[in-house]
Amino acid sequence: MQRLNLAHLHELCDLFIRLKKRTDALGFLKDILTPRELASVVERWQIIKRLARYKPHREISKELKVSIDKVTRGAKALKHGHGGFRHMLWPKKKV
Repeated sequence: MQRLNLAHLHELCDLFIRLKKRTDALGFLKDILTPRELASVVERWQIIKRLARYKPHREISKELKVSIDKVTRGAKALKHGHGGFRHMLWPKKKV
């Protein structure tokens, strides 16, 4: 597995920050990801949203037609990840 270059990752993050319109974000995602990668990312987000609503793993698996293993991996990422899912699901309100 190739080591992750943090400078390159930060550059990619900065690109996402610049995207203001959905059409621009969609075009960027379609250009940078293969159709299979994009489908996988979309599927993962749907799993995470349902987990955040405390839906049972088996119900999510059946509803999205994915394996229980995928749902379990999503649950682990939500619980033990780096906070990105939590930030997107429950953004802190500006004071």
